[in-house]
Formats: sequence, structure tokens, C-alpha cells
Amino acid sequence: MKTVVENLLRAHDGPMTSELVLRPAEFGLGRVPGRLQPASTAKSVCGFCSTGCSLLVHLDESGQAINLTPDPDHPVNLGMACPKGWEALTPLVAHDRATTPLLRNAKGQLEPVSWERAIAEFCSRMKGVQARHGAASVAALSTGQITTEEMALLGALAKFGMGIADLDSNTRQCMATSHVAYKQSFGFDAPPFTYADFEESDLLVFVGANPCIAHPIMWQRVMRNRRNPSTVVIDPRRTETAMAATLHVPVCPGGDLALLYGIAHLLVSRGWIDRDFIAAHTTGFDEFETFLRDFTPARVVADTGVSESTLEQLATLIGTRERVSLWWTMGVNQSHQATRTAQAIINLALMTGQIGRPGTGANSITGQCNAMGSRLFGNATSLIGGHDFANPDHRAHVASVLGLDEKRIPTAASRAYDQILGRIATGGVRALWIVATNTAHSWISHCGFAELRRKLDFLVVQDMYATTETARMADLVLPAAGWGEKEGTFINSERRLGVIRKVSRAPGEALSDFAIFKLIAEGWGCGGMFRQWRDPAAAFAIMRALSAGRPFDIGGIRDYDHIEAEGGIQWPFTSADALVSKFGVRSSEIGQTSDTAQTPNSDLRSPATHERRLFADGRFFTPDGRARFVFDPPSPLPEGANRDYPFVLITGRGSSAQWHTGSRTAKSAVLQKLAPNSAWIEIHPADAGPAGIANGDRVRVSSRRGTTEAAAQLTPSVQRGQVFIPMHFPEVNRLTFPAFDPHSRQPAYKACAVRLERLSQE
Repeated sequence: MKTVVENLLRAHDGPMTSELVLRPAEFGLGRVPGRLQPASTAKSVCGFCSTGCSLLVHLDESGQAINLTPDPDHPVNLGMACPKGWEALTPLVAHDRATTPLLRNAKGQLEPVSWERAIAEFCSRMKGVQARHGAASVAALSTGQITTEEMALLGALAKFGMGIADLDSNTRQCMATSHVAYKQSFGFDAPPFTYADFEESDLLVFVGANPCIAHPIMWQRVMRNRRNPSTVVIDPRRTETAMAATLHVPVCPGGDLALLYGIAHLLVSRGWIDRDFIAAHTTGFDEFETFLRDFTPARVVADTGVSESTLEQLATLIGTRERVSLWWTMGVNQSHQATRTAQAIINLALMTGQIGRPGTGANSITGQCNAMGSRLFGNATSLIGGHDFANPDHRAHVASVLGLDEKRIPTAASRAYDQILGRIATGGVRALWIVATNTAHSWISHCGFAELRRKLDFLVVQDMYATTETARMADLVLPAAGWGEKEGTFINSERRLGVIRKVSRAPGEALSDFAIFKLIAEGWGCGGMFRQWRDPAAAFAIMRALSAGRPFDIGGIRDYDHIEAEGGIQWPFTSADALVSKFGVRSSEIGQTSDTAQTPNSDLRSPATHERRLFADGRFFTPDGRARFVFDPPSPLPEGANRDYPFVLITGRGSSAQWHTGSRTAKSAVLQKLAPNSAWIEIHPADAGPAGIANGDRVRVSSRRGTTEAAAQLTPSVQRGQVFIPMHFPEVNRLTFPAFDPHSRQPAYKACAVRLERLSQE
């Protein structure tokens, strides 16, 4: 094992010490792929949320990042950055970075070991578990935070090289619903919009979305709209976005689906639908129209708590405005009936013909910086490159591109995240590899993860920090480079590929995730299968080949420099699209090709700006080219309030200065000053009074699963009978109810029953 690792590192990293101290390497098996940028300024897409802002990173003479500013020329952020973007470099220099592999010793303590020891332990113990309990006894959980190239390599390595059938991503926690909804309705996971639509709508409807806080730059794009648009927010809480909206629709938790069906009912009854579009471009509307008859205003008012006048006002806005765009994010996705709710939004766009034109669309706002990359290349429930494990032609194509024996490609998709954890509980999974996610904090009803960990023979955590809740439970910690310490691509909410650049050296012996995967491949004995994955750039070439003929075909993208020069490139971008971009001609002028036959529905309004929306010609990715109306009856909340637990707890983002579990934003003193660093709970004053709770009091919050404490914040922004706690604090998921959407397997974080108790203030 030692010889394998040392030879590999020598081949691509020059001389090596006996301690395997690693140096930057062009190949990518030193600390980070790519050399530090030689220019005084480098561009890199931000690594926090899915907006995909471009940052100008300022470098010293050695090429090390010293500061950054927003990129004024990038078509996404137009010179703007949120607080997280301004502080993007700070997490790289945190004192608790993982700088060397850590292995738990006989005393139960994590101690530093060499990379050769770490890889040997990883491979021998994972193989040992498989030998004792079968190949399916090892599973992996990945992320939406690493580069697309790293995701692709991880999926290929785990599934085709190591025999790990079950690999899923924390994208399951944020975007699985949108993935499934689009696939069932459009034939492919294809968000149709471009950010220009924020500025070109007459009406913007946000469902379970708070872009003021969650996606501030997107909200700034709304503020740039010169069409004097109306904005509507459908949300139980009067969020920051709702406060700025034309109309706030305070639907009860879990009432979104009934509300959306009620709007559709009114649109039909008022004649505000586009029957020509429906007839030409969709299927299933007759059945949907019949289904809607039961969703009368009286029923919807009773089911949602929304007044009839508000329902009428909203339907009138949607039915009479020329350009209507509908946007959703986690308030929809994290629900027990999430997929059908997302499809109810899609149905509204289809029945009114509000799709494929500027300022329109049923538009899913992504969460993590590279959740879209994970959806296409995570190789979890979908075969790498958006292919289908069950399709023999797809398996043959993937095997051909990767130069593999087709028998190595599974014929069934992975189990989902919750199912993997469920198999730990039943003893089916005995070893778990977690990459760049903090499961012990973020997973719903997270107290259960500590119990699951005790059932594992071996837990490996690969992360930037050894101090996350999950890393502290690990048997082996593999230190990983973060954003800014490696190269690769992210794909944002509007399908735009962006490049991240290496602008800082990773500390100590930390390696890029790409390099770690390559080392594991060698240690496992399957390194020969991944020789063509020489570095991230070579992996990107593989991704281009895998995309051929698919709805997201990116064969027209040359390389990273091409992406950067164009200000990012939205998929699809075929070889024919590249000619349009280069010469300013349409595909009709250069003749149809197999590429354009697969993706003729890109609206290339301006080759110079490459604002490219889908479905401009009404053709979708289904076999017959028609979009589907998909629907089911609503179901009640899995856990509603009662006498013992009289409040419904809702969750969401608390501040634009916070991100997920805080493993990075908590490293910044600036961001810590911009948001409270301990949990608070929003309570309606009329609910707080009878309980004797005053503003600032400590409150015990209890659900059937656990208890936590938070500081009371009395505000009418929450409705009576509801309370709100931000998602970023570890206490929150001690409370949440582990319900799952049956189609996407996404957890329903947004509503559970709790009770409140004022604590002694002594």
C-alpha cells in the first residue's frame, strides 16, 4: 500500500518526504488541483449558495488570495455580493481546519496519521466490512458543496470501482423534490428560467421562498425590474420578502397544495387559461380540470386559512398579467407532499401558457452552490450524466465513455438518504463514508444519528474541519481542501456552469476531494479504471462526453477558460450552440444536427449575453414532446398541533449571514456579528402573553422527539399557533418530525408540533 501511494504522489507531485508532506501540483494530487493563479486577480464563482455569484479574488505576488470583491461584469451578480460572499476567504484560515488525516486509536481518541496509513485503513476496513456482511453493507453520503468533477469521480469510483451500490447526497435534503417534479412533468430535471426573468416579469409569485434572506442577490435582481411588477409571497410567516411584497398570502403550514389547486380552480372558472397552449403542448389537462372541481373557494378557505378575497385577488393577478413567473424553494421542497406541490406550481404555468417566454416560468430556486451539479453527476438515484440505471442503452453509453466493462454498472438506482440511514438502524449498513456534509447536525430528527453511529463498525468523514458534529464521531477523518483551494465547476440555479479557481493553498496535508478519491482508487486496487480522470479538466472532458445527446448537452463548451470568458454558460450548450455563439447565426442557418434535434428549445435571445431559457418552442423532454399535468389529493400534516403540543414549529433561514449548519459562516467574526449566534424563537405576542413569556425570555421548546432552548422574540411575523426557529442551529433538528415525501424521499423539515415553557430567568 505504501508503495502504491508514494509512487502515485511522486508521479504527479515531485519529491516527497517520508511524512508524505504534499505540495501544490498541476496534476491535482498535491494539496489541490491546479496551480495558484499567476495573475494579480482571479475570478471564482462563490461556494456558498446556488446563486453562482462571481468574485474577483485579489492575489499577492506568490499567487495567494488576500482579499476579494464582487465581479462587476458577471451576468449573475452584476457587481453585488451578499455578506457571505464578502467573507468567502475567511473559512479557509479557520483555526480548526483539518490539516492531517486523523484515526481513532485504542483509547478512543483521534490522532494524526500519514496519508498512507489513512488510505490503508480506509480500504482494509471498508473491504473487511464488505467481506463479513456483503457489498451492500457499505454506503456513502455525498454533498452539493464539492465540484461537479469531484461528484462525478466519487460516483464512478464508489459505484463502478468499489461496489458501493448505495450513494446519495445531501442534495436529497434540499433539491430532490424539484428534480423529481421536473422529471415527471417535463421529462427531465430542467429548470427553465434565466435570472433575467426576475427583471422581466409583471408578476412574481414566491411560494415557500424568502430570497431577501436566502438568496439576496436574486432579490436584488427583482429590485432591478423596471416593469413595475407585483410580487406575491405565499408563506405561513411574514418573512422579509413578504414584508416587501405587494401581497402576502399567509397559508397555514401544509396548506400550499390545496391553495394552489384552489387558484387553478378559479383560473379555469374565470376562463384565464391558455387552451391553445394546453392543447398543443401538454397532456392530462382534461383529467386535471375534472379533479379541480372539488377545490371550491369555500373548501380552500377552510383548508388553508386564506380568506376568499385574498384567494380571488391572487387568482386575478395570475390570470390577467402578461408575464407571470412562479418561484419556489425549501418551503415547498421540504414537505410531506413536496413533489405534488411543486407540480401544482408547474401546472399553473402550463395551464396559463406562462413558460418559455421572458419573465415567465415555473422556477425552482436551488439551495446549495452545486446542487444542480449533484443532480446531474452525483450518480446516486440517477446514473451519472442524467442517465437511467435501468436503461440498457444508457448503461452501454456510460460504459463506453468511461472505458468500463458494462457489467460494472449497476442496473438499479441507489437507495435514498433516509433509506440508507434506515439500513444502518436494521444492521444492513455497517460502514459509512460521509463527504462534505454534517449529517449529525442537518439530518431531520438528528438525535437519532448518534444512535445510528453506534451501530456502525466504521465511519469515515471527509471534510474541511475535524470539529463538525459528524467529524467528532468518526473513526477516520480525511482532511479536505475547500472552495478556493482547488479548481472545477459549479452549476447554479439557472443552469449556468461557473468555474472555481485555486487562489489559496490548503493547510497542512489537506487534499482536494478529487485527489482523495484518486488515492482511494489506487489503494482499493481499481486505479487503472480511472486513469483518464487525470485531473479536474480531464474529468470535465469526460462530463462533456457523457452529456452528448442529453437535454443538458454541454459538448459546445471547450474548457474552463471558455466558461469564464463567457461569464458562465447555461446548459444546454451543444456544438451547434457554440457556432451560434461564435458566429452569431441560428441553428436553422447552419443546418440541423443531432445536437439541435435533442435541444432545439433554447431561447438564444442574445448570443452575447447567453441568457438562455428552455421551452421557447413548447417542446419538452418527454417522448411525445408534451408536458404532463401531474396531481394528487392533498394530505394533512403528518403531525399537527394538539392539546399537549399546541404550536406548529416552522423553520427556515434566519439571516443572510448564516449558511446551513454554520461550519463555515461561524468562522467569520464579521458574519457572527451580523446574526445571532444562538437560537431564537419567534412567537406571536398573543400566544406569548398567556404563557407568561416576555421578549428575550429563555423558552424550553419540546416536541415528541426532543427538547431545546431558545430566546423568545415576540413578533406578529408569525401567525397565532405557530412559532419559528432558524434552521442553522443544531438544536432545531432535535425537534423536527421525520416525514418524507413519497416521490422524492425529501424530508419534511418545515412543520412539527411543539409546546413552550418559560424557563426561570434567575
